[in-house]
Amino acid sequence: MSDRTAEIKRVTGETQIHVNLNIDGQGRAEIDTPIGFMNHMLHALAKHAMMDLSVTASGDIETGSHHTVEDTAIVIGRCLAEALGDCSGIIRMSSKHVPLDEALSHAVVDLSGRGYPVIDMGSTSNIGDFSPDMARHFFESLAYEGRINLHLTVMRGSNEHHMIESAFKAFARAFREAASVDERAEDSVPSTKGTLSG
Repeated sequence: MSDRTAEIKRVTGETQIHVNLNIDGQGRAEIDTPIGFMNHMLHALAKHAMMDLSVTASGDIETGSHHTVEDTAIVIGRCLAEALGDCSGIIRMSSKHVPLDEALSHAVVDLSGRGYPVIDMGSTSNIGDFSPDMARHFFESLAYEGRINLHLTVMRGSNEHHMIESAFKAFARAFREAASVDERAEDSVPSTKGTLSG
């Protein structure tokens, strides 16, 4: 299997995003965005997915965090899709539950080549720079651009920090397993169609 890496730069009138990742990394993260809690979550994503992830993002934060969060998710998603390539030899599907104190999240990932998110963050709060609603939008954008079928549910929780963090960790753990190499697959594409191109 070739190196599963990708690097994408995206510049618009609203944001400037640069992402470099290695799916088969050691969980190292270099994150520099103006949104502190998102930085924390991207560190958790890298650590629990065991991918090396470098993200530099800036944007029109004076209008709110929406554009920077969305565009960061778009670029990370595109990098994941590029790094996965045709998905040959991978496990493809995984499901993980992850708790964090009172919060519990469940993520189901299918690296199907078709982006379809079903996200319930357990709260629709949009207060703060990286609220449950912004986290929902982050995962939706990531799934669409990464061509990932993602069902992510915060099953319970009262502390929104814990709820969001358990969701990121659940996604990371499920993605890590789904993207892992299946030793019995012999580089075949895990689909009866013979392709995961959508």
